[in-house]
Amino acid sequence: MTLAGVEGLLWYFAYGSNMRRATFIDRRGMQPRRSVAACLAGYRLTFDLPVGPGERGVANLVADGAATTHGVLHLITPEEFTILDRTEGVGNGYYGRTAVIVVDRDDARIEALTYVSNHGVAGRKPSARYMGLLLTGAREHDLPAGYIRELEAFELAIDERVAT
Repeated sequence: MTLAGVEGLLWYFAYGSNMRRATFIDRRGMQPRRSVAACLAGYRLTFDLPVGPGERGVANLVADGAATTHGVLHLITPEEFTILDRTEGVGNGYYGRTAVIVVDRDDARIEALTYVSNHGVAGRKPSARYMGLLLTGAREHDLPAGYIRELEAFELAIDERVAT
C-alpha cells in the first residue's frame, strides 16, 4: 500500500480515542472504507497533552526507538482528513500530521498519517473515562492482549470534574 491508499483514499493511524468506533464514526462522522489493527514501531504512547487545569492528559506519541504503539488504521477520504484535522486542532497547532509506516496483522508495511504534538507536558495522565475509550477501541479491533494490559496499567489522573 502507499500513502494514497486505494483510489485516492488515505490511511489514518489512530492510537487514541479515535480507535473506538462510536467516537470515530458517530461522534466525528467519519465513514472509513476499511479499519484494521496495526502497530507503529519507534513511538511510545503518552498522555501528556493537557486537557483542563488538573493532571488530565490525552494521547500523544513520542519518538522512542525501543517502543511500539498499537492502534487502528482507518481508510478515509482526503475531505474526511480535513474534517479530522479540525477536530484534532491542527489549525490551532495542537497536533500536526505526521507520515509514518505502520505494519498490519498480515505484516504489510503501510504508509499512513497520524497526529503528533510537541505541546506535551510532563506529569499528565489519562482520566478513567478517557482510558475507557481507548480500551473499548482496542478491544473492538482485537489489539494484542499484552498491549491492552499495558493500557490498563497506566496510572490514571484525578479527574477534577468528578466530585469525590
